[in-house]
Amino acid sequence: MRPDDVDAAERLTALAYGVERTEAARRRWSGRTGHLLTTDPGGCWVADGDGAVVGVAVALRRDLLWVLSEYAVHPDHQRRGIGAALLDAAVGYGAGCLRGLLTSRPDPQALRRYRRAGFTLHPTMRLSGVVDRSALPAVDGVRGGTAADLDLVESVDRRVRGATHRPDHAFVLASSRLLVCDLLTGSGYVFLADWGVERLAATNRAVAQRLLWAALAATTPGSPVDVRNLTSDQEWAVDVGFAAGLRLDHDAYLALRHLRPPAPYVPSTAFG
Repeated sequence: MRPDDVDAAERLTALAYGVERTEAARRRWSGRTGHLLTTDPGGCWVADGDGAVVGVAVALRRDLLWVLSEYAVHPDHQRRGIGAALLDAAVGYGAGCLRGLLTSRPDPQALRRYRRAGFTLHPTMRLSGVVDRSALPAVDGVRGGTAADLDLVESVDRRVRGATHRPDHAFVLASSRLLVCDLLTGSGYVFLADWGVERLAATNRAVAQRLLWAALAATTPGSPVDVRNLTSDQEWAVDVGFAAGLRLDHDAYLALRHLRPPAPYVPSTAFG
């Protein structure tokens, strides 16, 4: 992938995923992919066909963890080996990594390829809706975070998922709000975007629940929120969601290689 491929890749993924992104969402997607093209150029690939981008795969390495951030093939160019070639290139970027992680839409072809590549597929759930603000409890021990708290974030990441998000901190902080909890009994953090929980990690479930309650309280009253990529190991989040009046639905899949579902953890779709 080259920088001038990013906008075409954005349009391709929107078509392949069947979504209509707002202008703000398009800028976020392109900004994120441009960021990863800078940090992980060896993991960013496109397929050209008929003078246009017809496939894309974006992968990143963080410590010894490999993450697939984006993967799509134009509907008119599927079943031609393009997806397999792109995934092989992206997986090859992870040579030497001990573990792998990705989130996947329920696409049969993609899931088949992930399984053949050695990933275990874990169905995920999604909490969504408008928070019942009358149900919000008083939560102490959670405060707004800054760049000064990133050492705490990295410590929690290493403990929960075995790798940090260090190269991505500045990018994520530019568009998300950070909340942190650091108690004698445990610590954790949550990144909150305008649509919901971007990522959450904690050293125990009690801290994770504090952070999720605080994140829901910090959302705009009356606006819909999302908490995605929840495996069955994240019952602590399901319990909070039900108490807050949110709806639980089947979401997609979390695919892991040589890694058990991290918990308590709500992974980022883009950064793992």
